[in-house]
Amino acid sequence: MAVPIAILDCDLLLYGRGHRMLDRFKLEDVTDEYLVSMYGFPRQFIYYLVDLLGASLSRPTQRSRAISPETQILAALGFYTSGSFQTRMGDAIGISQASMSRCVANVTEALVERASQFIHFPEDEASVQSLKDDFYGLAGMPGVLGVIDCTHVTIKAPNAEDLSYVNRKGLHSLNCLMVCDARGALLSAETHWPGSLQDGTVLQQAALNSQFEAGLHKDGWLLGDSSFFLRTWLMTPLHIPETTAEYRYNMAHSATHSVIEQTFRTIRSRFRCLDGSKGTLQYSPEKSSHIILACCVLHNISLEHGLDVWSSPATGQMEQPEEEYEQMESLDSEACRIRRELLLSHFS
Repeated sequence: MAVPIAILDCDLLLYGRGHRMLDRFKLEDVTDEYLVSMYGFPRQFIYYLVDLLGASLSRPTQRSRAISPETQILAALGFYTSGSFQTRMGDAIGISQASMSRCVANVTEALVERASQFIHFPEDEASVQSLKDDFYGLAGMPGVLGVIDCTHVTIKAPNAEDLSYVNRKGLHSLNCLMVCDARGALLSAETHWPGSLQDGTVLQQAALNSQFEAGLHKDGWLLGDSSFFLRTWLMTPLHIPETTAEYRYNMAHSATHSVIEQTFRTIRSRFRCLDGSKGTLQYSPEKSSHIILACCVLHNISLEHGLDVWSSPATGQMEQPEEEYEQMESLDSEACRIRRELLLSHFS
């Protein structure tokens, strides 16, 4: 005899039948202060996300009742900015924690699909020149197209016995390669690299490396620290400066490169799911990578909407393994020549 199996709908148990669309929370019923405290962003920013992502979040579903795009976005923002699936947050917008998890997955994928729309290098000549001018205004370093560095985000241990994600501190992490402009807006973000890889190895294997080697970004260079090799398109500090010009170059390099470190701190403070204060990301490496990239997209969108990149105080600590790299000068003679000319023409 067949035994009937009951499939329980968490939201159905909570709220009963009769609502085809779960939309129990109304943005217009609360203040901006409440929205910022609960979800990290003000009303108009959330409305923009609803317009941007609404079509993707309204896809056909096999479930009897769809959750509205607005509610899905609030759930995802609540997770990104708090780092946990809190019962009170689900109660506030009228969904269960299980539904919150689905909402985070849906919104994350919708943001990742739009990553190239919001994270990219400028292409027209005027925008490229403006990028260089902004960097030059920081510390007098000419020709800078972006500052580059890596940052680690801890994740749960993969199910498989995979040591490639174990970093130098013995923690499982993703090593994320990012480039930003002088305002802190991200120009490139590769968030999927295993934590065991050192920064220089990540760059060597990255799509960013292929782009610059192919000459897609000409007439300028990135600034990176000594964990990277000197390239014709990547200026690094001098290991042992001796002359006044070399000291000036290193000081300008350090002051300009600090923008990426400030950007990492800002992303950590705004998106607490990444800072380790509520534990590691409890997802597979692939899903964790997508969550990190989704936060990067939101970071850039927030800048476009005038939300001050430096406004939030840093809280928590994103795990940062100390790199144990050997200081080595590049064997690229052309790169050495370009750096020497830069020293002579701008720092002597």
